[in-house]
Amino acid sequence: MKYILVIALLVAGKDLHAQAGRRMHKGWWRAQLERGDGKLVVFNMETVKQNNRWLFFIRNDKERIGLKNITINGDSVNFAMPVFESEFKTTLQPDGSLKGKWFKGTALQTQQWNFTAIPTKKDRFDAIVGAPKFDVSGRWAVAITRPNGTRRPAVAELKQKGSYLSGTFLTPSGDYRYLEGIVTGQLLFLSVFDGAHAYSFTADIIDSNSIANGFFYSGYNGKEAWTALRDDDAKVPDVGNTPELRAGEERLNFAFKDLYRNTVSINDARFQNKVVVIQLMGSWCPNCMDETKFLNEYYLKNRDRGVEVVSLAYEYSTDYERSRTSLLKFQQRFNVQYPMLITGAWVNDSLRTEKTLPQITPIKVFPTTIFIGKDGRVQKFHSGFYGPGTGEYYELFKKEFEETIEELLRK
Repeated sequence: MKYILVIALLVAGKDLHAQAGRRMHKGWWRAQLERGDGKLVVFNMETVKQNNRWLFFIRNDKERIGLKNITINGDSVNFAMPVFESEFKTTLQPDGSLKGKWFKGTALQTQQWNFTAIPTKKDRFDAIVGAPKFDVSGRWAVAITRPNGTRRPAVAELKQKGSYLSGTFLTPSGDYRYLEGIVTGQLLFLSVFDGAHAYSFTADIIDSNSIANGFFYSGYNGKEAWTALRDDDAKVPDVGNTPELRAGEERLNFAFKDLYRNTVSINDARFQNKVVVIQLMGSWCPNCMDETKFLNEYYLKNRDRGVEVVSLAYEYSTDYERSRTSLLKFQQRFNVQYPMLITGAWVNDSLRTEKTLPQITPIKVFPTTIFIGKDGRVQKFHSGFYGPGTGEYYELFKKEFEETIEELLRK
């Protein structure tokens, strides 16, 4: 009798798993994350079943992010982002929705956000007040006001087709990647979720040339006001984010452990008489993710020409194993073939530069890129990164990057 009961329980467990799999919706979902103030960051998911295997994707405009470690056990449905310290633990509800938590690692603690996903909802936002009254396509000069009243500049590049809205915001440190949303009546809504960014924008469209009463909700608690004026010539200003060599310095001098505990130094033979690109980054940084993809593709095409790349990572922790686990996601996601080194410096450490690269002035932005000539001397700094979601800005970055490398190879 005991053995019959055990077999029955095993069969029941398998059947429960199968039932959960059958009840999972295939197709589009509207997902939402609840901030500390109750405001929602909305995004879209897509689920696909291939060869009896579930595939999950996060959708932001043109971006499609495949999720990892998808497990369905009973009514538990868990999945993780392919990079970042970011995972979901959810329960499949009787109505087919998913409810649970999003866990996001940070420098101080692991945040827990309430998460809900509703099946069959393809639209990110509802047209709550009907058709759009204005078309906001184009370039906008943006002023974002911090809680303390100071302003920071940005440029918005928006594309509107009917009520569908997409685009991005560019700041002196980088871009907000693939924003997606809606214009309904005179209201604007945009959002993005990529495992690190959890951003939402709202605003009133006053007329074809002005946007006001905007709010930018960033992360669990961040909230800033914003306004915008149409300006085809708007440019992201230089606000002094780019480091420089300190007086009397010409070269960098560092040695850090890679992902396999090997010590790698800029003075190693592999970097001698070559053009070297130093990427200052962190595994928590979405713009660094976009730059890593670009740099690896460039490196694979040009390493035989005397070009080397090396990443120096500033992480949420000084713990080597935690940093390694996060960086390995980058390395595996993009099949990175150049060294990725762990500096051991906490990203929030005010002395992070002095402890790792004392030859330069403080690092203010991630990513920051340093170009070294074949003679081993630092030739150029570049702060920030505008990724593929920025269109022409990304193309301009690639052009300038390639021109810099070609010039250094000729010297």
